[in-house]
Amino acid sequence: MRNDIRRLREEAGLSQAALADALAVSRQTVNSLENGRYDPSLPLAFAVARYFRTTIEEIFHDDA
Repeated sequence: MRNDIRRLREEAGLSQAALADALAVSRQTVNSLENGRYDPSLPLAFAVARYFRTTIEEIFHDDA
């Protein structure tokens, strides 16, 4: 699943560690999300969308 987390994070001027702290996950989790190695749980997807004040559908893109 593709996502726009890296773009959103960079536009907000955040480091991976700062975003991880805000989402209560590890920096490694943010890195894995950004690189498409990890699909988030539904609660984490909602948390990411809330943090960036957008919808899940605007951040995560199904490749199917």
